[in-house]
Amino acid sequence: MTIWDIFKYKIAGIEVEAILKFIGAILIIVIIAKIVRTNIRRGLKDKLPDPTVKNIERFSYYVIIIIGFIASLSIIGISLSGLLVAGGILGIVIGFASQTVVSNFLSGIFLIIERPIGIGDAIKIEDVEGIVEEIKILSTTIRTWDGVYARFPNEKVFTSKIYNYYSSPVRRFEYKIGIRYSDDANKAIEIIKRVLDEHPFVLKEPAPVIFVDELGESSVNLSVRIWAPSNVWFSVKTEMLWKLKVALEKEGIQVPFPQRVIWMAK
Repeated sequence: MTIWDIFKYKIAGIEVEAILKFIGAILIIVIIAKIVRTNIRRGLKDKLPDPTVKNIERFSYYVIIIIGFIASLSIIGISLSGLLVAGGILGIVIGFASQTVVSNFLSGIFLIIERPIGIGDAIKIEDVEGIVEEIKILSTTIRTWDGVYARFPNEKVFTSKIYNYYSSPVRRFEYKIGIRYSDDANKAIEIIKRVLDEHPFVLKEPAPVIFVDELGESSVNLSVRIWAPSNVWFSVKTEMLWKLKVALEKEGIQVPFPQRVIWMAK
């Protein structure tokens, strides 16, 4: 028996040569899967949390292995037609059962590519506002201002309207301040400007805008629009309103309360 006869020898009806080719194909597929996994780790390690990167690595690795294994079965004479029929039926069943999971996974991939949000961003999705704590392959976790953790499926995040308050370095907020009709509106505007100029986080550019916005039933309403850095805008907003109230009252300008004049018929 020559060495060539050994290659033609059959084990369980399969030639040794075919078995060796099959093993070689599997080894090549494993090497390719490891290379892809390594490149994914290098490309995403600085963009996503480590657990998320590991999930993507693991998923990609096993998908390549499974697809390569099935494709290599023809080398050892196993017909794919029967597998395709069985796989098709199984795929339909699994497809209905895992439709949401697949949708969330794909949405997670798109979120990674587009990066509309990042860890630490202050965002609003639907009626939920808070800080992005975690972006996983299937879901995103937000810590609300009340300290409650809300988990959103990635499909929901990707298809919803997202307000990202940290995507811009500055953010604007607005006050409506009412003064009495007997008060000097120009004086009130000057007082407000002075208080704003003294605050270190009220931006000079874009500059604050102050104007008479409405003549109400009991007050002249001023609109005050202020820009501040996104990372401190909320503290500036809560602080400035009280400072403006104190400064106006110190100069004798008060916020009026609703009044109504009633004429009695004789």
